[in-house]
Amino acid sequence: MTNERLRGELKKKNLRITSQRESIFSFFVEHKGEHFTPDEIYRLVSRKNSHSNISKATIYRTIQMLVEMKLLSKIDLDDGFERYELKEASGHQHHHLICTICGKVYELDEDLLDDLEKIIEERTGFKVKDHQLKIYGICQDCLADAAKQTKLKLKASKK
Repeated sequence: MTNERLRGELKKKNLRITSQRESIFSFFVEHKGEHFTPDEIYRLVSRKNSHSNISKATIYRTIQMLVEMKLLSKIDLDDGFERYELKEASGHQHHHLICTICGKVYELDEDLLDDLEKIIEERTGFKVKDHQLKIYGICQDCLADAAKQTKLKLKASKK
């Protein structure tokens, strides 16, 4: 079932179903909700499938093909790298919360912009095809660490 979505899309485009394509797509399915650079994917897929020879070029070409087929999304988390993640079969978008201290990325599963897209289309006739929303802030762990540091500083200054 994992690769049925991939196989269906490849058949529509008259493209071959290869073990490399299936391995790369399976990797994203297994790591749903995570965001990877092509180099990370190469390293992890190569390690997992040490019996198969998969090149970096194959990784890059397959990722590009999967993005064009709307099976993967390319995202920019403002860390200087292009990252990729599995796109929902439903086309549903999720959003990213990025901690400005530790850099951890959290996913917000609700698509908060559905209503806004409808308003845009009704008012302007503009057909929204895609969107990304990144929200920056401080995660609970970093807030807790900051509170601990403040308490320690207060204790030290009282001595």
